[in-house]
Amino acid sequence: QVQLAESGGGLVQPGGSLRLSCAASGSAVGIIAMGWYRQAPGKERELVATITRTLNTNYADSVKGRFTISRDNAKNLVSLQMNSLKPEDTAVYYCNAAVVLGNIMNYWGKGTLVTVSS
Repeated sequence: QVQLAESGGGLVQPGGSLRLSCAASGSAVGIIAMGWYRQAPGKERELVATITRTLNTNYADSVKGRFTISRDNAKNLVSLQMNSLKPEDTAVYYCNAAVVLGNIMNYWGKGTLVTVSS
């Protein structure tokens, strides 16, 4: 009932910046939180940043001070501004939405690839 569409991934040099965006459509009225997760080759999917409807944020230690998550509740958009990118940030980044529809359910986008390399 919720579709997530990510955009903004690409190739960037170390120290550069990218901005990822995610648009939610469908039954978005029940979204209580959105966030970004990432999965690098050979690793488990991990949390990058989340933001609740009340704009509380949570960041992985590895990105604190470099990444900023923001949300426009009215437009059902979430963005991730990534600065000072490192090669270790290379991963497929997935948009996530937590939805209350009686139960709490997680929806995932298809992912967008971020490659940090010189």
